[in-house]
Amino acid sequence: MPRFDPDTVSRLIRETAETEILPRFRHLADGEVMRKQGGELVTVADEAAEARLSQLLSDHLPGSVVLGEEGAARDPSVFDRLNDSDPVWVIDPIDGTNNFAAGRETFAVMVALVQGGETLAAWIDMPARDTCIAGVAGAGATHDGERIILDQPELAAAEMSGTLNASTFATKAMARQVDKRRSRVSAVKTLGCAGAEYVRLVSGEIRFALFTKLMPWDHAPGSFILAEAGGVARLLDGHDYVPTRREGNGLLHAYSEQAWHTVYEALFGDL
Repeated sequence: MPRFDPDTVSRLIRETAETEILPRFRHLADGEVMRKQGGELVTVADEAAEARLSQLLSDHLPGSVVLGEEGAARDPSVFDRLNDSDPVWVIDPIDGTNNFAAGRETFAVMVALVQGGETLAAWIDMPARDTCIAGVAGAGATHDGERIILDQPELAAAEMSGTLNASTFATKAMARQVDKRRSRVSAVKTLGCAGAEYVRLVSGEIRFALFTKLMPWDHAPGSFILAEAGGVARLLDGHDYVPTRREGNGLLHAYSEQAWHTVYEALFGDL
């Protein structure tokens, strides 16, 4: 295990948010919101936060490298760092950029520490809401410093609330399948921020979440924290989620093993 201090990393994430993100929240000037190749939004706050966090985290753990969302947009070869032996900081400087740019508080800073394709620790900080979830391998997960224990009773599929992120990035076949069967679960509105969905999962507000876009900065932090809390993060092909995996039909999360199978059967049992 690389030598790092989880509390220090939490502090560096929040300091970055307070320095580079929150001062720009609802104060973005003309020209400070752009579109990346592919059409996704990026702001000067995304870029500044990633640059600052990259430097701070690299300094905190000498010998580590960075895979950031904005850096990968400029140079996709940085994905290869996940396959090397060096510790890798996977950074999403602002998850939910559309919300951030529109002045909505539902955005998060997400960080995972990965080595050899395995996630070792993770943090999801929602600075506008002053809440943070985190986890360290073998030590469990916390929500604002309190240990997370997922002990909700098991429910039937129709009674389980959750989100179905299966439109923009899903295949047409997947979108049709989910649309055909969504009435078998209690689907709630998505938040446009994976980090916020993970906070809802570990707090018990929702019981499951389906995603169809598999970028490491979107899911390495939250999938790890959920698993450390006792939940399940598994691809629809039956394999456990790993941050090196970017291809696949979908990623299904649930608060327990039984709940995962219940939701999977409800949505995909006829395939």
